[in-house]
Amino acid sequence: MSKILIIEDEEKLARFVELELVHEGYEVEKAFDGRAGLDLALTGAYDLILLDVMLPKLNGLEVLRRLRNEKNTPVIMLTARDAVMDKVSGLDAGADDYITKPFAIEELLARIRVALKKSAAASGAVASGEVMEVRGVKLDADRHEVTVNGEPVELTNREFELLKFLMKNRNIVLDRDKLMNEVCGYDYAGETNIIDVYVRYIRTKIDDKYGIKLITTVRGVGYSIKE
Repeated sequence: MSKILIIEDEEKLARFVELELVHEGYEVEKAFDGRAGLDLALTGAYDLILLDVMLPKLNGLEVLRRLRNEKNTPVIMLTARDAVMDKVSGLDAGADDYITKPFAIEELLARIRVALKKSAAASGAVASGEVMEVRGVKLDADRHEVTVNGEPVELTNREFELLKFLMKNRNIVLDRDKLMNEVCGYDYAGETNIIDVYVRYIRTKIDDKYGIKLITTVRGVGYSIKE
């Protein structure tokens, strides 16, 4: 039985989600502020955490940052904010997914199943020995490293996954929906401009810094890396 921690200050919402999760067979614990939630997250053994962004005492992003210093427990952010940059901040801080309030419980349950499945697959993964290189940009999937002409480049997890997928499918034009599905782990309808944000970050760190035109924009379609 998977154990889920809900960190949410809206007690009625937390109770509603708890009842639905228990009905689905999950074990659930709750916390109603950031400090209490972080204490539970660090000391308990949870398979997944539902984490609200706007929390008293310690906001959700800070809880996530501190958690990621010690644990890789899958985290789904619960947010009432619609701004793309808020969601990017959560993903870059280490969130595995996010869902915007108000949400349908069926969608939340589906995202929980996806996150748990990915976590189980990752824990059982073995080294693949996958190393790819295009025009001096080398990506080592096992070591989670990217270098340009031997010089290391620091990428966030999402930037790394996007670059890896583009390099693996080099010479193929990939649309934003496909990239969003691969990078964020679910088939998300809309808001694929998050991919544009990540591409811009990668270009700043690689293309602009080293004078390499690595990622090509195909107007009206998506992106591609061409050899």
